[in-house]
Amino acid sequence: MSNTAKILWVDDEVDLLKPHIMFLQGKGYEVDSCNNGYDAIEMVHSSHYDLVILDEMMPGMTGLETLPHIKERRPGLPVIMVTKSEEEMIMDKAIGSKIADYIIKPVNPSQVLLSIKKNIHSRELVSEQATADYRAEFGRIASSLGGAGTFAEWKNIYKKLVGWEIELAGSRDESIRDVLTYQREEAGGEFCKFVRRSYAGWINDRDGDTPLMSHTLMRSAIFPEVERTAARGGKTTLLLIDNFRYDQWLAVRNLVTDDYDVASEDFYCAILPTATQYARNAIFAGLTPLAIDKVLPDKWLNDNEEGGKNRYEEDFLRRQMQSQGKTWRVTFDKLVRPEQGRRLIDNIQRVYEADFSVIVYNFLDILSHARTETEIIRELTEDDDAFRSLTRSWFEHSDLLTIMRLLRARGHKVIVTSDHGTIRVDNAIKMVADRETSQNLRYKTGRRLSGYHPRDVYEVARPEDIQLPRSNLSSSFVFACGRDYLIYQNNASQYTRYYRHTFQHGGISMEEMIVPYIVLEPKS
Repeated sequence: MSNTAKILWVDDEVDLLKPHIMFLQGKGYEVDSCNNGYDAIEMVHSSHYDLVILDEMMPGMTGLETLPHIKERRPGLPVIMVTKSEEEMIMDKAIGSKIADYIIKPVNPSQVLLSIKKNIHSRELVSEQATADYRAEFGRIASSLGGAGTFAEWKNIYKKLVGWEIELAGSRDESIRDVLTYQREEAGGEFCKFVRRSYAGWINDRDGDTPLMSHTLMRSAIFPEVERTAARGGKTTLLLIDNFRYDQWLAVRNLVTDDYDVASEDFYCAILPTATQYARNAIFAGLTPLAIDKVLPDKWLNDNEEGGKNRYEEDFLRRQMQSQGKTWRVTFDKLVRPEQGRRLIDNIQRVYEADFSVIVYNFLDILSHARTETEIIRELTEDDDAFRSLTRSWFEHSDLLTIMRLLRARGHKVIVTSDHGTIRVDNAIKMVADRETSQNLRYKTGRRLSGYHPRDVYEVARPEDIQLPRSNLSSSFVFACGRDYLIYQNNASQYTRYYRHTFQHGGISMEEMIVPYIVLEPKS
């Protein structure tokens, strides 16, 4: 870590501080000094300093009188106040004037150095420590990849990798970020192999380690939470945010925790395809897509059929509740446009009165598609870190956060989850298909799918083997893995450029399939 910071030390007895100044210079700092507040104000005005050490008790203009003038010229400049007095009134004035730190005389050189590091180098120090910690953890994560044989083990791996990605996002060490990117790519490849081996067993409930999945989420996890809350006279709201990933939850978590305690934070497995039509219908129906098509054929549309694919979610939910013997008062709201959020706030009383309220929020799905189609959104979400930042900015000013705060005031338990995640794609897989084939870039279903190498995809010749309906008698499914996306041979170059580095969903990746499921208890 470089100590090339420039410091101004202001003290009427500055000559007595020469040993301290030489100590800091020996540590690599450039230190200027002066013995009064008037000179200090001029020096801050004419030179760039990274930090000021300011004596509180000086003749003429005191440190507390000098401080506002320094802040007026350089509002963000950190100032360390040095004082002989521990009198509370003086401390309050100094802290109220936004000092960065204070030191009690007699001054200790190590104490000064520590305060400087805390105020100038804290980000670098944290970054260096995070880099060292990840280097130590790298081997443990690497060894766990080959041996991960259950969804629970993959949840832990994903949680660790996301944590490190966020921790190292601000690191200046590009090499360590490259190592993490490589490890994430390796983990993504191993996860795809794991899913190809395991998925048919899970979806047909033949695997002893079958995870919680889209079609079992309501009856196995959400309904029991509602039941426990209702038993003590409370109410529960489910917030299903389309395309909401674990890293995005971490980005907004501290905006929520002023109002809620995180009672639990877990994951479930989104079904394939990880697309709204399939995954969200399965959640609300409590059935696989194949079962929905068989039991409620008038309410299921295949990819090649015209019409809204998610029109019957409330019907599905009420049917599932009835089959499980649940008689709670229910509200169901789907918020796609901004005015719908404001309208719900205006009519929030109906949500207050429901035992179980469901709010489906589509903003992140809209944002993902806008990023593909809108140049300025592409620039604002250049990578995953930028996408998280935009998510946080949106959430902080959203109707959704307002709704959550209103619900907290009424004592509602809130469950936050999604129907699937999304992944930034960068590698095109060319294939051949007919005009009836689905358009999604992460999965294809149709007849005569060919042109790809079977090892690059998850190929399902018989859709019913993974509980999916057929569009026609000879249709099959192909799912993209990792960061791949599927394009047709015709105009391949144009589509490769257009969709590279866009966020897509429908295929197999940790980001799409390992979906956060968070239970929030309101703070009183």
